[in-house]
Amino acid sequence: MKTVFEERLAMHLDELKWLYCELYEGRTDMFEALLERLSARYKEREEALKSLDEARLKEPDWYKKNDMTGMMLYVDAFAGNLKGVEERLDYIQECQVNYLHLMPLLDSPKEKNDGGYAVSDFTKVKPELGTMEDLSHLAASCRKRGISVCLDFVMNHTSEEHEWARRARAGETEYQDRYFFYDNYDIPARFEETCPQVFPTTAPGNFTWLPDMGKFVMTSFYPYQWDLNYRNPAVFNAMVDNLLNLTNHGVDIIRIDAVPYIWKELGTRCRNLPQVHSIVRMIRMICEVVCSGVLLLGEVVMEPERVVPYFGTVEKPECHMLYNVTTMATTWHTVATKDTGLLRRQMDIVCGLPKEYLFLNYLRCHDDIGWGLEYGWLKARGMDETAHKKFLNGYFTGNGFGSLSRGELYNDDPASGDARLCGTTASLCGIEAALQSGSEEALRTAVSCDKMLHAYMFTQSGLPVIYSGDEVGRLNDYGYKEDSRKADDSRYLHRGAFDWEEAKERYVNGSWRQDVFDGLRQMESIRRSYQVFEGRAEVRTLETWEPAILGLLRELDGERLIALFNFSPWEKTAWIKEEGEYVELLSGRTMAAADVAMEPYGIRWLLEKDV
Repeated sequence: MKTVFEERLAMHLDELKWLYCELYEGRTDMFEALLERLSARYKEREEALKSLDEARLKEPDWYKKNDMTGMMLYVDAFAGNLKGVEERLDYIQECQVNYLHLMPLLDSPKEKNDGGYAVSDFTKVKPELGTMEDLSHLAASCRKRGISVCLDFVMNHTSEEHEWARRARAGETEYQDRYFFYDNYDIPARFEETCPQVFPTTAPGNFTWLPDMGKFVMTSFYPYQWDLNYRNPAVFNAMVDNLLNLTNHGVDIIRIDAVPYIWKELGTRCRNLPQVHSIVRMIRMICEVVCSGVLLLGEVVMEPERVVPYFGTVEKPECHMLYNVTTMATTWHTVATKDTGLLRRQMDIVCGLPKEYLFLNYLRCHDDIGWGLEYGWLKARGMDETAHKKFLNGYFTGNGFGSLSRGELYNDDPASGDARLCGTTASLCGIEAALQSGSEEALRTAVSCDKMLHAYMFTQSGLPVIYSGDEVGRLNDYGYKEDSRKADDSRYLHRGAFDWEEAKERYVNGSWRQDVFDGLRQMESIRRSYQVFEGRAEVRTLETWEPAILGLLRELDGERLIALFNFSPWEKTAWIKEEGEYVELLSGRTMAAADVAMEPYGIRWLLEKDV
């Protein structure tokens, strides 16, 4: 009689072997070695995790419900270390969060670490954050509370201080073969002809010269992050083993970082190559064999047509979830322009995709905001790409245009207008500037903007994720400029430490932090209470005849919700003419869905009565 592992493996063995041997022709020895590691990882998996795997197999859409709310945080900034996070789980639950994304916590150098994305040891937690045992204990505590844990897995590269890199630097050919080394610039020069630069301003080029070795090494991101060579099956096998080690420590969701970059090919852009999809598909099957309850979240920061293929197909799925990055960027564009046209177009595209696709929706994250907008569409409406980027950057840094936003630029290129934006949601919405001005009216307007954007995020289909601190209106932290290790990276503007004293203001009656905190909690509660917010609902945009107001219609099993969002600081009217009587869910008022008056940055969640 076959074991559970053998039964699961049998379901995928033919395809897994075919894909593996297509990538690594003739390396059946390495394939057999991989299977041995999969078996070993399955055997060491705790019974509690295996039971959870089985439960999730019986309810495969468990993560697609409208009761899922996420939060992402840095362990050290939030609570010092992993034990501190465990001590703060009551707060996590108070925020009604049941999906907890812990930002990179694996061992990395004190300096040259790119916020933890330059990993020096995939089997070890940063000592200052705790141990792998602490991670397991936190994951177990979260599991008891119904909270799923997400962790980053950096596949594209390692730190130059990783054991493989150190041994490669010492001259060991076996480990040099795990990276891309070249004795001269001939081949790197050919790569540079077609391969774009990730950070042309702060880290130009895709290769770094190592004088001590007399060699060039591929470094797509930063010089201290050496790209792994997935043409070598030893790299794939070892990285898969590292991934499964994390899942066996209780991690529920693996965020595959920079996944489009992991296969390199001369004469190409080294992005989104077919081999990347083969690798992701294999990882999906391997997880279904060893840890079937684990999800894959793909970090694909590109336009929808390049993002969607990472879902795979119904027959051959790849990632369970992907980031809705274009909608995020377009949302902030709409804040600046007060014109919902591009956002409506973006929503029409997303709403037209199969409902099996699950997007992770967010307003802010650990990273900067890149202006990856649909410039062809904007150009047809008289907006030049360079000029528009400069306008957006000026608006969100508070330089004119009547803006109260307070952000900073990252990788600014004045010539092209290209730059990325940093800042917390609250500061970008104007709360920081309003507090500095002492204007109560400006503060009310800024808080309304903050809440409206979150309401819009909660109305989208998918999994909403709050960036830690946004729930209490955390402001920009300019202290990073006093730290020599961070001063050159403006992304630390929104990566500051969580201020637990400030967070207590969520209990102060009439305070603006209480307004933000209670507002988000109310929205989360409403979202969980009505099935019309589920991902299987039919969703489409609704014409409001007012450029500043976005209208969305959600319908499911007799429930009908009209959601309206005013993206301007002025009173507006949604000139809709919908029949029937509606309950506005946020206020409890009964009202008609016709000529709906909207306050500055107003929200309306109108649920039709007695459909």
